[in-house]
Formats: sequence, structure tokens, C-alpha cells
Amino acid sequence: MNNTQPSKATTGNLGRWSLFLGLRPFDKSRLLPDILAGITLAAVNIPQAMGYTKIAGTPAVTGLYTLLLPVIAFAVFGASRYLVVAADSATAAILAVGVSPLAAVGSPKYLALASIVALLAAGCLLLARLLRLGFLADFLSRTVLIGFLTGVGCQVGIAVLGEMLGIQVDSRQTAVQLWTVLTKLPQLHWPTLAISAGVVAVILGTPRLAPRVPGPLLAVGGAIALSAFLDFGGHGIAVLGPVVGGLPRLGFPDVSWAEVLTLLPTAGACFVMIVAQSSVTARAYATRHQQTLDENRELLGLAAADAAAAVSGTFVVNGSPTQTAMVETSGGSSQVTHLTTAAVVAVVLQVLTGPLRFLPLCVLGAIVFVVAVHLIDVSGLRKLRRKSPNEFLLALLTTAAVVFLGVERGILLALALSLLDHVRHGYRPHTAVVLRDPVDHWQMVPVAPGKMTEPGLVMYWFGADLYYANANLFTEQARLLAAAGPPKVRWLVVDSGAITGLDYSAATALKQLQKDLAKQEVVLAFTRVNDAFREDLDRMELTAAIGTEHIFRSRKTCIAAYLAGHR
Repeated sequence: MNNTQPSKATTGNLGRWSLFLGLRPFDKSRLLPDILAGITLAAVNIPQAMGYTKIAGTPAVTGLYTLLLPVIAFAVFGASRYLVVAADSATAAILAVGVSPLAAVGSPKYLALASIVALLAAGCLLLARLLRLGFLADFLSRTVLIGFLTGVGCQVGIAVLGEMLGIQVDSRQTAVQLWTVLTKLPQLHWPTLAISAGVVAVILGTPRLAPRVPGPLLAVGGAIALSAFLDFGGHGIAVLGPVVGGLPRLGFPDVSWAEVLTLLPTAGACFVMIVAQSSVTARAYATRHQQTLDENRELLGLAAADAAAAVSGTFVVNGSPTQTAMVETSGGSSQVTHLTTAAVVAVVLQVLTGPLRFLPLCVLGAIVFVVAVHLIDVSGLRKLRRKSPNEFLLALLTTAAVVFLGVERGILLALALSLLDHVRHGYRPHTAVVLRDPVDHWQMVPVAPGKMTEPGLVMYWFGADLYYANANLFTEQARLLAAAGPPKVRWLVVDSGAITGLDYSAATALKQLQKDLAKQEVVLAFTRVNDAFREDLDRMELTAAIGTEHIFRSRKTCIAAYLAGHR
């Protein structure tokens, strides 16, 4: 039988140190589609990665280097089957801001400083792995992920409109880019627009007419051939230009300790961006394909990728939402796709850099535009709007932040919104009074004075852990219920089925509540107390104050104890 998941023994013995987790379990039937997707990814990423060098300020060939050893390193040490690690506009921009004051842009010294930033970022990622900080990705909700990817799709789609139309756009701000394109529409270059439209048509049409043919690869190859034959560059169509070939030389960057210390803040900013963006992207695709995400293993893979970037003479790499979307769109489903991309890039570096100079830049823009459209999760937004309007607004806010504030600020806002959404649920949890009908079924009804489980006994259910932010709500509702009557409330029982712990502030509030209720001759009791909550009660010295005789494991034993003393 062909198992689709590793056995428990394998996972237990090798899961921590095993390699190539993004390829396993290996599916032979997916080998050809993964290889074709890797070729397609290379066709798109080769010119795109070289475009990112303009942002980073490094030589064009270093963009190709980001698709070689860093990609292999992540495939070896990472775990995600989809995440593409390569050059990224956000980290490239951060890099340029930090390094440009220290050396001439494009110079050997500049490149050495750029490489040391990648090495420092790798060290930060490794430290995060050792401290097991991958859990931070768990705070990103599905709602925010939908908004984030939609925002990235909108931002990237707008960013390439100028290239597709032959309009010069100098700004990096999305709103300004869109306004520039709209105001300069009369100046659009019709041949460039025709090529862009043709590329989009090829990419969208091949899945229907020839499903096994990679549309982007066909578009890139055809565009290079036509450009060389018809001299696109001589007719006003922007082309890539000459690219220096050859494999990278391995070695550590030659910089001083003073320069290393100066670049630590830049590396730290890149580290935050890498963790945030890679975690968001990896989590989004793991969720979409119902796969388990190992956040800490991803940190190790990212550290290895950036270390490989540093020693191969290129700049910092990051998990890319657009390129990961390209893998999915092209039919890739494992790191076989990424290794294929690295192999293609190695061949291109050795023998095929010459033809790249004919590639029209609008072809790249058109390909990225199609990918961007696929990132916009219209279906997910529709479901949110129908099922949860509040979460729909949260997703739209995240989308707007990414579009208008940038990916880096959008990611930070997405993290903040996810945390606030989590806090909101804990701050105002569901509460209820537990009633029992004549058939001995339990019912949860809204909190209101006068509702009693038994005459003189009110059972109050609280739907979250107790901590400083919700302790006031708990005590206010508890006092409200204890003051109800007639008949006089003798026991206020807290149903602790949803409570697994409490902090010092909540414990202090509970102690005061118990003292106040005791003055009113009302017993504070707890039922359905689990082991974790009982440990916190003991540690906070609440067990002694409440009395072990008033702490129960089940509702029935609690009610039986009450009835036995009040017959």
C-alpha cells in the first residue's frame, strides 16, 4: 500500500533532522507536472529576479544567483511543499536603504555589504529557530490571510501596469503608481500593450487549449524569439539588455566588524520581514491544501537559504507570495519544482544568458499580472461577507493596508489585527447560565438575573480563560447573578469547562469576589475543573480560600452536593 504520510516512527526518529521534507512523501505520478512547473517558474523568475536587483542596487546577475543555491538550501532544510524562497521587492528595498549610504550602488563593496546583510539575517533566523519562535505564525487568522494575499495581488497587479502599457512609472507607492498610469494613458505604447495582451492571452488560453503546455514558458520563449527577429528594442519596446553569465563564486563577504555592527538594524528589519511574509505565505498555502505547517522547520530552511545567498555573492532572499502562487498556478506541488528551477537557472547561467537580453520587460509584467489576479481571493471574500460580515471588514482592512501602506506595513498590521481579533474573543467571551430541563438535559441561556439551575443555585458558564482583560466582565456578571432572587442565591457555581487557566490579576479578582460573596452568605463553587485550571487555583492559593469541598469534576456531583446540604 502506498502511504501518503510518513509513519509515526519515521516522524519521531527523523522528523527533527531529516532533509528534503518538502519532497516527501514522494509521488512519482507528480514528477512530470512538478518538473514542468519548475521550468515555468524559472522562465518567470529569471527576468523577475534580475528586475529586483534594480531595487536592491546589485548587478543583474545576482538576481539569478538568488534562484540557485538559496533555492536548493531551502529545499534541503525547509518543510513547505509550496513556499518559494527567492529575491523579494520588500527585503530588496530595505536592503537598499541600509546599504546605499555605506558604498557606491553596484560596486563590489556594495555587494559585499549586501551579502553580509543576508548572512546576518540568516543568523537571526537560526536564533529564532533555536528559540522555537515559529509559533508566531499561529497568530495569523484565516481571515487576515485572505486579506493579505488579496492585497498583495492588488499591489503587484498595479505595480506592473506601467510595464504592460509602456508607461514610465517612477514611484513605489501603489496609489501613486495607479494615478500615474491613469493620467498617462494617452501616452501608452501600443506595441508594448499588444505584446502584453498576447502574453496574457497565451497564459490564460493554454490551460484550456493545451493543458500540458506551460503557458508562461511558451510566452517567454516566443517573446524572446520574436524580439530577436523583429528587433523589438529598436522599435521602442523596452528589453532586458545584456546579462553577464557564469556560476557564482563561493566565499564569505569581506567586511569589517564595524560595518557588520552598522548593518545589524538593516538585517533585523529584513529578518522581521522574512519571518512575517514567509509565515503568512507558508500558512496560507498549507491551509489551502490542508497540510501541516512546521513553522520552526521553515525558520531553519529560511536561515539556510539566506546563508547560501550570502556565500554565493547575492542579497537577502525571502518567501515570495507571487512566486509561490506561480508554483500552484503552474501545477507544482512539491520542492521538486524548486529544484528544477535551480537546475534550469544553472544551465542558463552557463550557456543561455545571451538570449535573455532580447526579453521584453512587458512580458514579465504580463506574467506577474496574471499571477497577481490569481492571488485575489474573491471566493474567500464572498464567503466571509456571507458568513461573517465583521471578519469580512477585517479582511478588507488588511487588503487596504497592504495596497496603500505596502507589504511590510501590511504584514505588521495583519499580525496586529490577528492578535487583536484573538484578544477580542477572549476579552468578551460567550457567557451563559446553565439550566437543566425535566429530561435532565443541559441548556445554555443568556446571562440574566433570576435564572437558576436549582432553587438557590446559579451555574455560570464562562467561555474563555480568565485573565486581566476579562476579569472585570467575569466578576460583574457573577455579582449580578449572585444578587438575584427570590429565592435567595446560596451557591454561585462557575462552570469551568472552557477555563484552562488564570493569571495573577484574575486570581486577585476571584479572591475579592469570594470574600464579597461570603459576606452575603453566598458560596462560590467551581465545577468541571480540569487539571490545568486546578493547578492554577492551587498555585494562586484559591483552593484554600474556596475550599476543596466546593470544587467538583462534574455538574451532577456539584448539584448533588448542594442539594444534600439544602434539603
